[in-house]
Amino acid sequence: MSRICEITGKRVQRGNNVSHSNRKTKKTFYPNLQWKKFYLEEEDRWVTLKVSTAGIRNISRKGLKACLDNAVENGLILGY
Repeated sequence: MSRICEITGKRVQRGNNVSHSNRKTKKTFYPNLQWKKFYLEEEDRWVTLKVSTAGIRNISRKGLKACLDNAVENGLILGY
């Protein structure tokens, strides 16, 4: 499975690692992804998601149902 947050859509980014002498080498920036289980009260079941830490904060602010509906609307997940 790819390194994409299922809530925010954050993915791997590529850029340059710039040294003090201004030499540039390619670098990959990975999102801080975690496997996390959330309890979906509306359906009385557990949902396991691969989310970034920013996604976990979004879920705690907005609620799991709202974040899942938004992710389905944006095409990040097919269903839950």
